[in-house]
Amino acid sequence: MTDDPERRRSVSWMERWDPEDAEAWEAGGKSVAWRSLWLTTAALVLAFAVWFMVSALVVRLPNAGFDLTSEQLFWLAAMPGLAAGTLRIVHTFLIPIFGSRHTVSISTLLLTIPIVGWFFAVQNPETPYAVLLLLAFLAGLGGGNFSSFMPSTSLYFPRRLQGSALAIQAGIGNFGVSLVQFLTPVLIGTAVFGTAVGASQTLTTATGEQQIWLQNAVIIWLPLVLIAAVASWYGLRSVPVRANFREQSDIFRLKHTWIMTSLYFMTFGTFSGLAAAFPLLIQNSYGGFPDAPDPLTFAFLGPLVGSLFRIVGGPLSDRLGGARVTQIAGLGLVVSAASVTWFVAPTSIESFPWFVTSMLAVFFFAGIGNASTFKQIPMLFEKRQAGGVIGWTAAIAAYGPFVLAGILGSVIGATGSAVAFFWGLAVFFALNTALNWWFYARRSAPFPC
Repeated sequence: MTDDPERRRSVSWMERWDPEDAEAWEAGGKSVAWRSLWLTTAALVLAFAVWFMVSALVVRLPNAGFDLTSEQLFWLAAMPGLAAGTLRIVHTFLIPIFGSRHTVSISTLLLTIPIVGWFFAVQNPETPYAVLLLLAFLAGLGGGNFSSFMPSTSLYFPRRLQGSALAIQAGIGNFGVSLVQFLTPVLIGTAVFGTAVGASQTLTTATGEQQIWLQNAVIIWLPLVLIAAVASWYGLRSVPVRANFREQSDIFRLKHTWIMTSLYFMTFGTFSGLAAAFPLLIQNSYGGFPDAPDPLTFAFLGPLVGSLFRIVGGPLSDRLGGARVTQIAGLGLVVSAASVTWFVAPTSIESFPWFVTSMLAVFFFAGIGNASTFKQIPMLFEKRQAGGVIGWTAAIAAYGPFVLAGILGSVIGATGSAVAFFWGLAVFFALNTALNWWFYARRSAPFPC
């Protein structure tokens, strides 16, 4: 066996890649790009599931014997966002340094750390709050992956298809949020693994006691993560686009980097932040009524709507233009956030359907805007810079769960409801919509995209 470094390098890195070359694209480039898309997308679904599994678990912890206050629960839901945003900054620069094969497979394998940690923690109500905070932070490893996976995909596809490719990957990846929130109550309510993964816990509610298995909702992801890591290692090859950190840092000198960062926080920051806080928001706003709704019965619908319409928003943005679709999404976010304020300080359970409807409207427009902003970025930057900006904007937007869940918990603690929080969101949305209109969407915009 030879120890030739060039031979070892060729296992991970392709010698040449130009998706704009139509002949090479049809001769085999297309199949490589789509295979890479599906492998990284599958890994991204699992990354999002691990990132948001804490938001699905926290609503059950108090009734399962964990002595936690409402504010502590909001902070547990917020901590994965703090980690995700910070780690996404790191992930922004990984692909041109280490390549897709190493980055995707190793970062996927690292998801086993929070999975194993939470598996043991939820079985012991005496687990210290500091340990729960640390494990919640580590769940953010899944959120960090987005900022390397998405730039990776942008390198494989020609510009004319990037809106659709990125929307497919991000939209399906976002389904991991809905998946974990939908499956959690199903998995913990049955002895699906028997006693092989541990004993049950007693859940105490107003209607009595029942046995649950919190660890089921965690351990289910372990074999899937291992399979995805192995598949990525053997199925991916890296695009030969190389740059060190210093060379990549030129994106921070461009004003469009900062404008798009704010616009993407408006869309994905809202999606991720409200997805993390939605179960607790339902519980806080409507949990005190007789026949109160189970938060996990409805919470998964928000991320589901946002994810689905992110996929739809990609082709729509390819056709109509990203800035125009972002403008529509921004206006929709202003109206829908304002409408939520009518239903988060309810006097009866009868307003709950309107609350859910207005929240789903927020997720709908956030999903559309998630796709359209990522269509704008490749049109504003050259290819290598576009990948970096996608990673950077995604990094800042990943602080959404930390920022929004943290602020929401503080506002509720200070005022007793989330009314002021959603009025503040509406103002933030309006400012960003005006920014997009001035630079990108108006008829005489200096940078139409």
